[in-house]
Amino acid sequence: AAELEYESVLCVKPDVNVYRIPPRTSNRGYRASDWKLDHPDWTGRLRVTSKGKTAYIKLEDKVSGELFAQAPIDQYPGIAVETVTDSSRYFVIRIQDGTGRSAFIGIGFTDRGDAFDFNVSLQDHFKWVKQETEISKESQEADTRPKLDLGFKEGQTIKLNIGNMTTKKGGAAKPRVSGSGGLSLLPPPPGGKIAVPPIPPPSSAAIANHVTPPPVLKSSNVSSADILLDLDAPVSAAKAPASATTDLWGDFSTASSAVPNQAPQQSNWVQF
Repeated sequence: AAELEYESVLCVKPDVNVYRIPPRTSNRGYRASDWKLDHPDWTGRLRVTSKGKTAYIKLEDKVSGELFAQAPIDQYPGIAVETVTDSSRYFVIRIQDGTGRSAFIGIGFTDRGDAFDFNVSLQDHFKWVKQETEISKESQEADTRPKLDLGFKEGQTIKLNIGNMTTKKGGAAKPRVSGSGGLSLLPPPPGGKIAVPPIPPPSSAAIANHVTPPPVLKSSNVSSADILLDLDAPVSAAKAPASATTDLWGDFSTASSAVPNQAPQQSNWVQF
């Protein structure tokens, strides 16, 4: 896994000064004023890289890029990188070679912004390392927890009721009124009333002209001719009032004849 990890560059600063620092005399920290700031021991380029969870501070030559010293950092802030007590532009780092030897040297930046970028690049890297550690720890705890077996056991079944919807108690399905052509019509509203058209009374003329035929006897002695005579009898009876109608007109003519004759009036009309 270590061979598959690649090295990424976090920060590059073209100008950095390196100082030999005196041994620490007390636990109060390092002071940049004790160094010979006007006469740095080496000047070159600083590059901060990371490989996996470890960061590296590399001091390289500006022209050839040859490595002058390297400081591996496992945590920040820590003993590998310390700030001085009297300035924000100077730091003390612990360099190591391949044989396991280590030494403490001082580095400093001319520009305060370069020192800020150097500090932030280390903080961001180890913040990411902390998050990765927490995530891996949570995943390990999840693997150790007992897993729920939600699968079906052998022979275990379930039953689902789909589409069986029960109606409310006391409720009955409302019938649909079907009209002609198979179309279903909605029932009238509860408060509505359908007005029934009134039936006109039968007229007196229809009642007078209605003739009820006499009942037909089932006797075998009655012939078809007798039945026809019976049907003709009411017709002759119905013709009787015709003479009365003629007499009524006669009354009107009698009444008109009773009026005294008036003198004839001359008329210009020609009679034909």
